[in-house]
Amino acid sequence: MMLNFEQIKKNAYLFLLKKAIQTKAGQEIALKEFDKKVYQRFLNNSSELVPVQMKKYQWVRALVRQIIKNFNRGYISKDVIEKLIIDLGFNNFLRSENPPVKKVRDAFKERYGIDPPGLMTISPTQKCNLKCIGCYACSSPKTGNSLPASIVARILKEHYEYFGSRFVVISGGEPLFYSSEGKTLFDFWQQYNDVFFIFYTNGTLIDKKVAKKLAELGNAIPQISVEGFEKETDERRGKGVFKRILEAMENLREAGMPFAVSVTATTKNLPVLLSDEFYQFWFEEQGATYMWIFQLMPIGRGKEVFDLMPTPEQRVKLYRKWEKLLKDGYPMADFWNSGPLANGCIAFGRPGGYFYIDWNGYITPCVFIPYYVDNIYDIYKQGKTLVDAWNSPFFKNGRQWQREYGYPSSKNAQNWLMPCAIRDHHHTFRTKIFTSNVKPENQEAKEALDSKEYYQKLVDYDKQLEALTLPIWHKEYRKAG
Repeated sequence: MMLNFEQIKKNAYLFLLKKAIQTKAGQEIALKEFDKKVYQRFLNNSSELVPVQMKKYQWVRALVRQIIKNFNRGYISKDVIEKLIIDLGFNNFLRSENPPVKKVRDAFKERYGIDPPGLMTISPTQKCNLKCIGCYACSSPKTGNSLPASIVARILKEHYEYFGSRFVVISGGEPLFYSSEGKTLFDFWQQYNDVFFIFYTNGTLIDKKVAKKLAELGNAIPQISVEGFEKETDERRGKGVFKRILEAMENLREAGMPFAVSVTATTKNLPVLLSDEFYQFWFEEQGATYMWIFQLMPIGRGKEVFDLMPTPEQRVKLYRKWEKLLKDGYPMADFWNSGPLANGCIAFGRPGGYFYIDWNGYITPCVFIPYYVDNIYDIYKQGKTLVDAWNSPFFKNGRQWQREYGYPSSKNAQNWLMPCAIRDHHHTFRTKIFTSNVKPENQEAKEALDSKEYYQKLVDYDKQLEALTLPIWHKEYRKAG
């Protein structure tokens, strides 16, 4: 049997990398070489703005150093870190150097004229063992829809084979609560063991047995949701939940399984999110590997949802906090403020971006865009595939706006501190992206769509945000780039 030369090189590099991380001296050499390569990759690109590329370099550098730090503390096992090198490193960051993945992605681009999306988010179930105040999924332990395991299997297969993706995000509901046709998500994680999965969880179901199973697989990283410290978390999620989260993290550390922290930013917990103590607690004391912040997205007519959404002024404060955290070496990303990391909006299945499928089978551009054209059940009944949904005019309009807004190159970007199509550019979303056959996925989304007051509030929000962020973009990115 003839061996592929590229595969031999990959295996040799993997072997050396695995050996290097076992000792402090090896780590220093590997990190120094890694820093050099990442810096060259991001900063030796004359078609991009230097400040944008610097943010990307700082984020990747912080992430790798936090992984190594937690490995040295005994929080990540040798087997898991080796799995991360393959699934996260070679199958995602370096996917252009992975021959099977490159072949699929090249064929997609040849047929459709653009690269395929880089990942997908799927919520297989609406059900959850908790009932949190203001849950966007309206989850509860007994009620709610779920996708059959056979549908989930087909979605994952098409995503793997048609898009060449090796990255899947699982949301919910509570993913660990999912069970269908005799299968749980562990069956899919095991089947697709070369795919990097992350799943958003309340953490309360991660006992020692679950933590051990996750560590044995090594390719599904829990993103544990918190609201702040104990007061903020228990206030929304229920008394005692914070302590159960800390127990889950202890179980994961003991098993050698990394985890992330996920938090929704609101006007209520903003003071906590602007404090240094919050990040020191989760990164230093609890051993989080990275962190996501999601600013509350208002859906519905109620005044309370807008009262909870961070104001434009507060959003800028969060942006400055993110800048400082990157410089301090903390791998935190804010889904809205970190637009420069992703070249703007990542919705609509754009190249390197993603799309979303919920527990009803609705295929939407983003978790935060509750509107759809296609349903996965109808798509399959018609003999179509995920690619047909990706190719809808709704998605195409979104990708066209992304291109016009500067996605392909930061030097042409208008303002990536306002990346979001639906929240930061609501007028454009409603007039240029929305199509006549788009439907709301729930009553709250319908109310938002029908409400003139909702529309005007978001348009006013966008104008205020632009007045604050455009000077930052021009002075600190364009002129400095």
